[in-house]
Amino acid sequence: MSNTPPTYPKAQDCDAVQLGWMQGNPPPTDKLVRFADMSMRAFPQSRWASSHYRELVPTKNIARGALPVAALPRAERKDLDAVAFTPRSGSMGSDERMTWAESLHANYTDGIVVLHQGRIVYERYFGALSAELPHIAYSVTKSFVGTIAMCLVHEGLLDEAALVAHYVPELAHSAFGNATMREVMDMTTGLQYSEVYTDPKAEIWDYARAGAWLPKPTDYNGPNSIYEYLQGVKPQGQHNESFSYKTINTETLAWVISRITGKSIVDNIQERIWSRLGVEQDAYITIDPTGTAFGGGGLNTCLRDLARFGLMMQNNGQACGQQVVPQAVVERIRQGASPQQFTPAGYVTLPGWSYRSMWWVSHNPHGAYMARGIHGQAIYIDPTAEMVIARYASHHIAGNMGIDPESIPAYHAMALHLMAHPAP
Repeated sequence: MSNTPPTYPKAQDCDAVQLGWMQGNPPPTDKLVRFADMSMRAFPQSRWASSHYRELVPTKNIARGALPVAALPRAERKDLDAVAFTPRSGSMGSDERMTWAESLHANYTDGIVVLHQGRIVYERYFGALSAELPHIAYSVTKSFVGTIAMCLVHEGLLDEAALVAHYVPELAHSAFGNATMREVMDMTTGLQYSEVYTDPKAEIWDYARAGAWLPKPTDYNGPNSIYEYLQGVKPQGQHNESFSYKTINTETLAWVISRITGKSIVDNIQERIWSRLGVEQDAYITIDPTGTAFGGGGLNTCLRDLARFGLMMQNNGQACGQQVVPQAVVERIRQGASPQQFTPAGYVTLPGWSYRSMWWVSHNPHGAYMARGIHGQAIYIDPTAEMVIARYASHHIAGNMGIDPESIPAYHAMALHLMAHPAP
């Protein structure tokens, strides 16, 4: 057996359109992308699937509402592709400079938009993605759920110190039962659950099969929904010892939100956030066999609309002339949590960061913070630079630690450039 790691084509050489995935009436057999055989998750087919989830799995719509579209004035610039920075590590080496344009290809970017002072200064699309097409946001979804939970805390409807079982008695005998809501929101719970994507025995695959994100084998006899899976999670370690990234925390939080409000997480996202941003398009979210939405990673949106969510957070919770999220909620998220609890998780590409209410907080001099999803999805908010970056991508590496070495320095370099060279 060879220990040689697999090699992957460069982004320019695996463009989904150029490769002809799902083109033709019908597409040739060798160009089909499907759920049943998991070709939708294989690379490079995933570069097409990432912006066509609705055609592959069941979903629920998230309506944009009746508000007029909130204009994003354009002030596009020709100097930004040449913004240069030094990657922390990676294919070009830690001492070789890279440009912004080079970083987009290095990280298999499908689309990216940069807002500065509320204006679009940069917008690009590649491969199968276009401005009007929703793309899977993966774990960026978590930040929507965490923001809603913080709004409920602000409204006095959710007690951070209360135990999960207080809100969802069905979880009393699971590992979540004696965890506090704050421990769930900051992912400091002690759970027997691994999210190591390269480990075929990791519990994330059991969770994925329960929610029908993966096909079930013919002899499958495990849980058949997200909620059923959560009730069987066993404890491991102690709560509140350290941060450990586990998507099932977000699913539990979404269940609590639904219990408190009497509405699904889909309705909460739609009513509390999406319909109040002046977005251009409906969003949608993937669902399990019982119709429960994947609060941990199922959201699909158009790129500019994802940027509008980031802009609302940059603007202290305001959008379309209204307070969508209380300013106090935004401020608490920006403050972050304990870097000391974060460090043991081993995110070497995020030194000094923390995780707060489903957001990643840098604690850098600009106070930048992020929503992040596997394969390169991101919202990067730099309040000091008045900059928001929204990116969709389809990198062959799932974990962002393989993507951060170019991305994080590129984002900060862009912020510094925009501050030093503001548009007139």
